[in-house]
Amino acid sequence: MSETRPDPDALLRRVQRDEAKRGRLKVFFGAAPGVGKTYAMLSAARAQRAAGKDVVIGWVETHRRVETAALAEGFERLPPREVEHRGVRLQEFDIDAAIARRPGLLLLDELAHSNAPGSRHPKRWQDARELLEAGIDVWTTLNVQHLESVNDLVERVTGVLVRETLPDRVLDEADEVEFVDLPPEDLLRRLEEGKVYLPDQAARAVKRFFRKGNLTALRELALRRTAEHVDADVQVYRRDHAIEATWPVAERVLVSIRPNPESGRLVRAARRLAARLRAEWIAVWVESPGQPPLSPAERSDLAAAFALAEQLGAKTATVSGPSVSEALLAFARQRNISTIVVGKPAHGRWRDRLRGSLVDAIVRASGDIDVFIVSGERAEAAAPARRPTLPLSARPLHYVWSGAVVVLCTLLCWAMVGRFDRSNLVMTYLLGVAFVASRLGRGPAAATAVLSVAAFDFFFVPPYLTFAVTDTQYVVTFAVMLVVSLLISTLAARVRAQADAARQREQRTQVLYAMSRDVAAARTVEEVAGVGSRHVSDVFGGPAAAFVPGPSGALRAAGGEAPGEGSRETAVAQWAFDHGQPAGLGTDTLPGAAAVYLPLRGTRAVLGVLGLRPDPSLLPLRPDQADLLEALARQIASGLERARLADEAQQARVAMESERLRSTLLSSVSHDLRTPLATITGAASSLLQGSSLGDEGRRDLEEAIYEEAGRLNRLVTNLLDMTRLESGSLQLNRDWHSLEELVGSALARLEPALKDRAVRVSIPVDLPLVPVDGVLVEQALVNLLENAAKYTEKEGAIRVAARAADGAVEVEVADEGPGLPPGTEERVFEKFYRADSAPRGFGLGLPICRAIVTAHGGRIWAERGEPRGTLFRFTLPLEPAPPPAAEDDGERTAG
Repeated sequence: MSETRPDPDALLRRVQRDEAKRGRLKVFFGAAPGVGKTYAMLSAARAQRAAGKDVVIGWVETHRRVETAALAEGFERLPPREVEHRGVRLQEFDIDAAIARRPGLLLLDELAHSNAPGSRHPKRWQDARELLEAGIDVWTTLNVQHLESVNDLVERVTGVLVRETLPDRVLDEADEVEFVDLPPEDLLRRLEEGKVYLPDQAARAVKRFFRKGNLTALRELALRRTAEHVDADVQVYRRDHAIEATWPVAERVLVSIRPNPESGRLVRAARRLAARLRAEWIAVWVESPGQPPLSPAERSDLAAAFALAEQLGAKTATVSGPSVSEALLAFARQRNISTIVVGKPAHGRWRDRLRGSLVDAIVRASGDIDVFIVSGERAEAAAPARRPTLPLSARPLHYVWSGAVVVLCTLLCWAMVGRFDRSNLVMTYLLGVAFVASRLGRGPAAATAVLSVAAFDFFFVPPYLTFAVTDTQYVVTFAVMLVVSLLISTLAARVRAQADAARQREQRTQVLYAMSRDVAAARTVEEVAGVGSRHVSDVFGGPAAAFVPGPSGALRAAGGEAPGEGSRETAVAQWAFDHGQPAGLGTDTLPGAAAVYLPLRGTRAVLGVLGLRPDPSLLPLRPDQADLLEALARQIASGLERARLADEAQQARVAMESERLRSTLLSSVSHDLRTPLATITGAASSLLQGSSLGDEGRRDLEEAIYEEAGRLNRLVTNLLDMTRLESGSLQLNRDWHSLEELVGSALARLEPALKDRAVRVSIPVDLPLVPVDGVLVEQALVNLLENAAKYTEKEGAIRVAARAADGAVEVEVADEGPGLPPGTEERVFEKFYRADSAPRGFGLGLPICRAIVTAHGGRIWAERGEPRGTLFRFTLPLEPAPPPAAEDDGERTAG
């Protein structure tokens, strides 16, 4: 009886998905704008609301269509979120409001829409995914031209490049897809009546996108994509309910290829049958533990058959199972195959009677699946006999070992004679047969079985030391012993083959896991290429390298060891990159190359090429090895694409930051430079025109010009200093300086700005000299003191102190201003940051201070003063210094 239990793993995945309480996604899918997707969604939503469902409109685009707008009336709507972008206020879907409202069903139109910059997600389909994870059901709309996989095809058909796309997996993961269809004639009529676009837009659309041929092609694409989704739903239902019977709702052809030269005829016959049925077709090779290993010629024939099938449009697969017929039929039922194509056997009937007929086993167990038997294995009888796995040099040694095991069993039985019955001696020989079968394979085990029977007869059955038998009952014993020995050898060899196959599958899984883990940890293109090339080289025993395009478009090796040298190999790799197809060794394109080159395909374009020169003993690659190589190439391509996207995201962030800084700088320049310039201009014009000004008035205007010019000079100096610091062109000119002199010089430069404030300087007389760039440190002190002067009211006090501690000099500048707002102690060192109550300025003084102090190996920080004010402290590292400067009488105080 066939097994009808549902797959436990599938049931577990389904239960986990249901327990996750994920929302359900329904997509109203159409071929083009105007077919009625939004109308159908609103109509169905009205029925849901009438049935008591909590339905809310998150975003619906009516496009000024009266019928659609009328259907949208009466629904609760979430208010849109306003986003400002480049001076324009845009309205977008508010995902936070939707999650806070948590409706039973949310209507979210235009799934492929791109959100405005600054939104949480770049795309609306990502908003929908977050809503689904929050347990909210979502209904949405989508046109076929927005699917990523058909983007280039749509451009070729319509001549229009659709820029808003989404991954196909979004549609694949939808719980329900409803196809909204409208014949092209009806859609064109709606377009003429102004029910799709406004008249001027409709006229342009008819000339470009909305042509009857375009609409027909898009309709076919949408129908095929919907059919694929429906077919996937059928497969899930059959799997969940353990339905083994084939449902022939769609024609699918499966061809079983064999490793012989005539498999090409099978592949071509299956292609012709699939073309007549307009059906999908699959070429399959079945591995079975009972099959002898493939010879190099058979591997070559199998690889050629797979290549031909892929060239003719088939999907290919390699499956394994205890027998070829069981594995083939299990795969066919899993894929809902309607027709199986197998080759007509060309060997003698005696072989089928001894080993069983594959064709007969398939026909008898096929059930509702049609089986086509075509001529295609005529060369099988002439094929050379398959050889054991082991190399020629090892075979004789294994048979010698089998003979040694028989000798050992005979010696053991000789010691048992007289103490044990002869049946126990037979068990000893069977144990030896089982040991040889598990270790050395089927051939040596069969030889051990024959030798064991002969040894038992010769040494332990009277008359002894002869093969003659006086008691006929021993003939039956010999026959049973031989049959049991051969059966044990066959079963043990099969178990060993199954263990080897399982070990190979485990190794392939480990290789893919290790590759995915290491590629995921890589951050740059070079790291991904190096990691991927190393894994490929380890698996296939030859040099491998990943090539990526350089600035000029020519390929360069980004990681690994180049598998070939010379311009020819470079040309082969470039061809594979330019055409997006494999080339080189073992392919149909430039097969004379020393290595095989596989294109590394991303979601949008070819990202590079993987080159490999495998170990000659592996050539030609088996189908499973070729599949593993392609899987590794896909892993590398995925890592390269992730690294490239990370670079693009970083560049986008840098561009956004640069734009923000530019806007901030222009805003600051427009205000902070205009103010002193206006003062200077006004004072200068007054001096030119004011002949009646007295000496005092003229001096006041001259002082104003001087002060504002000085302030303007400091602003420009800060800008230039910041530019030098960020560009990395600043070179420190270190020398031994007295910190007291640097402070005094800074105070002298700011004397006009500090004239109404008391400045208290507290510097110990024994403070050692510091090895610094005096000009830069003085500028840092000027910026800190000027900042303190801005926030300290007249008659207030500013304190400057210094002390030596922990191998550094710590300098403190404190003011008596309002103090820093909580949480801004670090932000004040950001470029262009200014508090809400900050006086005029660029917001560059403190960032320059941090850059200067950091360049000297120190650090700077800000603290809130007690009971008010702000303290800025920074450190400068000390080094073994020359003798200290001459001591003063004590600490200096300036006011």
